[in-house]
Amino acid sequence: MIKPVIAVSALSLAMAGAIGPVFAADVGQAPAKKIVVFYPGSSGMEWILTGTEHGGAKAVKKGEPCTGCHVDEKTGMNESAEIGAKILSGAKSKNTALEPDPIKGKPGSIPVSVQASHDADNLYLRFTWKNTGFHSGNKMDPDNPLKLAVMLEEIGKVELDSTGGCWATCHNDVRTMPGVKDDKKTKYVKDGNLAAGKFFDIFQFRSGSGQKMADGHIADKRVMEGGKALQEAKGELSGDTWTVNFTRRLKGGDGDVALQPGKEYNFGFAIHDDYTVGRYHYVSFGYTLGLDNAGASINAVKQ
Repeated sequence: MIKPVIAVSALSLAMAGAIGPVFAADVGQAPAKKIVVFYPGSSGMEWILTGTEHGGAKAVKKGEPCTGCHVDEKTGMNESAEIGAKILSGAKSKNTALEPDPIKGKPGSIPVSVQASHDADNLYLRFTWKNTGFHSGNKMDPDNPLKLAVMLEEIGKVELDSTGGCWATCHNDVRTMPGVKDDKKTKYVKDGNLAAGKFFDIFQFRSGSGQKMADGHIADKRVMEGGKALQEAKGELSGDTWTVNFTRRLKGGDGDVALQPGKEYNFGFAIHDDYTVGRYHYVSFGYTLGLDNAGASINAVKQ
């Protein structure tokens, strides 16, 4: 049976109470950028800045981003997979094993395809990767087999934001770090203050049957609610491939970074698979996101 084609005008949709733009940008048509997320273990910011532990400490203190040493897009050099595998093996990095409890069989990294576009009102992000299929049997977050979080920040607001990326929020005294007894302390930034703009915007997709998305910020602590910019978060495992899509307003607010064409913003993301929480995730190095800015790591072009 042939189904009839029904024409629907923009006016009729508006009168029916449709929310958001009638013609949204198609993020699937945007160019894809490969970013490798890797297992960081207990490598908090304090470890990164300690020269006796991390060979790049001096460079970071001078303002060199992590990607300056570990990723070279011109030559294709990317040490992310090597770093993740080494940490998960329990091997020492100079004096310290960054994973005191190695997880046998867990992949050290995941290559992810990232696409971005925008229209007059919203930013659209799509993340695609092959499912690892790894299960440790330890369900830290029994409600969510998988979570994906994105962090944005206005460049220059948070100390070490452009050098360490989201490591600026990760410290040795937060929950799940080795030897930490207070499991209530979450990620935070130095002198975090919403009013002063010293925060990271964070939004998240959750794969469980409950709340599918969270929208918050990281200032003096991590708060996974209160944001109003995230409009939609959808994810699907089809065959062996995960696809996660976000729709996020360009307009800012308390805990929401305002996104403007031509500018760049610090950008990073993390994938929690295998029901994990805290530091037991895969993370990206710090990159930049731009709107109609070819100089950014990821350029969301208006459609």
